[in-house]
Amino acid sequence: MFIEEIYKIYLKHPSIQTDTRKLKEDDFFVALKGPNFNGNKFALQALTNGAAYALIDEMPIESERIAAELSEPGIGKRLILVDDALTTLQQLAKHHREQLNIPFIAITGSNGKTTSKELIYAVLASHFTTYTTQGNLNNHIGVPLTLLSIRKDAEMAVIEMGANHQKEIESYCSYTLPTHGVITNCGKAHLEGFGGIEGVRKGKGELYQFLRDHNGTAFVYADYDYLQPMSAGIANIVHYGQNKGLVQGRIEASEPFLTVAITAGLEPVETGADSSTTAPQQGIKQASQDNTTLNNPILIKSQLVGDYNLPNILCALTIGKFFGVPTEKMVKAIEDYAPSNSRSQLIEQGTNHIILDAYNANPSSMKVAIENFARIHANRKILLLGGMMELGAESIAEHKALVELIASLGFKEVVLVGGDFIYTKDLFTQYTNANFIYKDNALEARDWLQQLNPQDSYILVKGSRSMKMEQVIQ
Repeated sequence: MFIEEIYKIYLKHPSIQTDTRKLKEDDFFVALKGPNFNGNKFALQALTNGAAYALIDEMPIESERIAAELSEPGIGKRLILVDDALTTLQQLAKHHREQLNIPFIAITGSNGKTTSKELIYAVLASHFTTYTTQGNLNNHIGVPLTLLSIRKDAEMAVIEMGANHQKEIESYCSYTLPTHGVITNCGKAHLEGFGGIEGVRKGKGELYQFLRDHNGTAFVYADYDYLQPMSAGIANIVHYGQNKGLVQGRIEASEPFLTVAITAGLEPVETGADSSTTAPQQGIKQASQDNTTLNNPILIKSQLVGDYNLPNILCALTIGKFFGVPTEKMVKAIEDYAPSNSRSQLIEQGTNHIILDAYNANPSSMKVAIENFARIHANRKILLLGGMMELGAESIAEHKALVELIASLGFKEVVLVGGDFIYTKDLFTQYTNANFIYKDNALEARDWLQQLNPQDSYILVKGSRSMKMEQVIQ
């Protein structure tokens, strides 16, 4: 069956489902396979449970088909057999994408891409009908599912792309077909798969290459020097930063929530201002300081923890400005956004203030989180840090470098949990100013924290996803 024929079926049944446990009546079931599962085995069950059709790449055994036909005559006609269900899903997503003549903004980067995606979505959705990646559906399955979730009323789409090896972003671009793109940064993440920091830049840079080849637009943070040669040659570059770009701003406060002062690029917020424009301002690339000046900035009080979120906020505002979102809507969208899912969350627990940033970690994100935590004024601060994964040959050295950073910043109470932190214990005795403790897992760290029972303290909890560091405060 050709993609065009499958697409006609999709248009009648546009809710795609890959998990029979989440199946709803009239869904279009796609049978995917992995190392530990095979959706083909559940295709007939999906149809019995209400799915309209099932896309499969393995036909059920004859006895099961006969039994299903006896129970529900004609059920076999709703099985769509293809060579590879995942490839067909991606092709279907591309075909759907080609029907949508709207801006598609792709976001990737080592750190901050999900926060940036959520902020960009919040800003654009305040003025346009906008669709975006849900949760972290940013891989070879999640990206096509996101594309197929976009309906005909869409005016904007914001697509997050994760990657841990070369050619991954390139493949996502081949069916997402982004018109605009953002690389938040290139840090020490997934070093094992990318093969070092240059490999990270090459892999993330595949988004820039697609934009370069297709006359796209890149939103580039002006204060990261390495992004400038990476983005060279792209037809349309819109900068943002502290002193250059369409929108410019600085950190006004971060105790602990980040307040940003916008020094150029946004019109002053006025009651009753016209909010009717929907035309993208495609030609604007550099802000003037006629209305917003260094001495009279617009202050945006976010619910985000960490100075490192400044580029994420400026990026969202820049994209909003570029597409004509009124200032008052953008400011409200940023201020109303509250992080969730263990991403830079500030949690009040008794008299303690807990910064829970346990969704993921790598050397770059750990460093900025620890340095930001060091700048917070508090009588007592406690670090609970989980191991970092996918660092390859650099892993032990990167874990030891964090121990040295922590000691240099004067932290007194530090618990290091699992992973290659086990190989840093020989350093503990070298730093008499800090009390380093090692625990094998998050549950042991939780027991330690409960026994300590601190009061009036700031506590930073961070680690790679597999460390499940959120368990420390549960």
